[in-house]
Amino acid sequence: MSPTDRWDRIVALLGQGGGMSVEALAEALAVSRETVRRDLARLDAAGRLRKIHGGARPLVAPATASNKEGPFAQRMMQNAEAKHRLARAAAALFARGDSLFIDTGSTTVAFAEALARIDGLVVVTNAPRIAATLSANASQSLFLIGGAYGADAGESLGPLALEQIGKFRARHVVLTVGALDAACIMDFDLQEAEVAKAMIERADRLTVLADHSKLDCRAVFEVAPLSALDTLVTDAPPPPAIAQALADAGVAVVVAR
Repeated sequence: MSPTDRWDRIVALLGQGGGMSVEALAEALAVSRETVRRDLARLDAAGRLRKIHGGARPLVAPATASNKEGPFAQRMMQNAEAKHRLARAAAALFARGDSLFIDTGSTTVAFAEALARIDGLVVVTNAPRIAATLSANASQSLFLIGGAYGADAGESLGPLALEQIGKFRARHVVLTVGALDAACIMDFDLQEAEVAKAMIERADRLTVLADHSKLDCRAVFEVAPLSALDTLVTDAPPPPAIAQALADAGVAVVVAR
């Protein structure tokens, strides 16, 4: 079992049964307790579970329990397998020496886990959990944007964040979006849309990560026209109308199998 598959299995086990001990997870996965402890620390930093003394608990409680987590925690659990599949496909597009802006989102958190395996990247992000995930690879150069802290998604927003983004240039910007239709990419939050726009302005190429649930949908705030995209990475072939619009706009589509 690969580390990525093991991490997905840990999250799934916690989602089924609630909190589990290190010993129980080690037995279920047939690995050592030390391996489980390292995995839990990494997954906690990535915002996929909550590490507690002697074990871990899910971010979102099982259906039989009271659910008190915020919307971002819920999004972390939605289409999790698809997001990790497309995140691995997206990471394969980048190599040593690339520079990237990465915004905050449940899909870009998964992307950061896959990206941590690549040496020699330069990454600028407004998400502490993404920076923490990538910090596992000491060869990467990381820059964390500051600003007003959005507690739900754990991100920096507002005028200070926009000002700091303006001090960087990057070859790529990798975004997760709220929706994509035949005309543009969109987000549901104005401040997150502003951060995405600022990153696009300071990058040469735009890659969007969007699982199938985001395609042929609409959100409130436009981020960029479809013609601004260079690459879309998704987990299923887009609907015919969207596929045609992407082809007309010259967007390369990568479908993670």
